Amino acid sequence: MKALLSSRPVLWFLFLFNAVVAAAAPFVVDGTQGVLTAAGMGVVSLGAGVELVRGRGRGRGRRKAAAV
Repeated sequence: MKALLSSRPVLWFLFLFNAVVAAAAPFVVDGTQGVLTAAGMGVVSLGAGVELVRGRGRGRGRRKAAAV
């Protein structure tokens, strides 16, 4: 399951989908529930985005090590 969740297509989906939901939640859901939904989805989106950026550097390092 960890390999699936850390794959690039899944991370891109999590990043984009959760970012859109986080941006739309306060307008669709009223009150505190909308704000908390936006905050939760924003945290998941940021986590996926950070992993995408961090994984980009790791992937290059593995390729260089394998080529040497």
